[in-house]
Amino acid sequence: MRRVSAKFVPRLLNDDQKENRVEISQELLANATGNENFLKKVITGDETWVYEYVIETKIHSSQWIGRGSPRPKNARMSLSKIKVTLVVFFDCKGIVHHEFVQRGQMVNSCTRKFQRV
Repeated sequence: MRRVSAKFVPRLLNDDQKENRVEISQELLANATGNENFLKKVITGDETWVYEYVIETKIHSSQWIGRGSPRPKNARMSLSKIKVTLVVFFDCKGIVHHEFVQRGQMVNSCTRKFQRV
């Protein structure tokens, strides 16, 4: 015998939900194999956190120093406390729609009509 930890999964689905996913997947597969333009019509999306940085390049941080003076030091940038969610929708040609969502605002449906950017 050996001790193992439980495997983490995003959701625990009941049998009806699993069956529904299988049916939808089979339908999508049938559409994709029967219609060569099917995947060109698919729009998908994702979201990610975007952090605010004060960008300082090497040129911005450069200084004039005398001979024998130690080289200036600059710490690596850490994640900013200011962040927003970026929601992006795209198809096979690229980005269709993107939107920055402020803290406290919910994203649960899209009411806007997408047009290619």
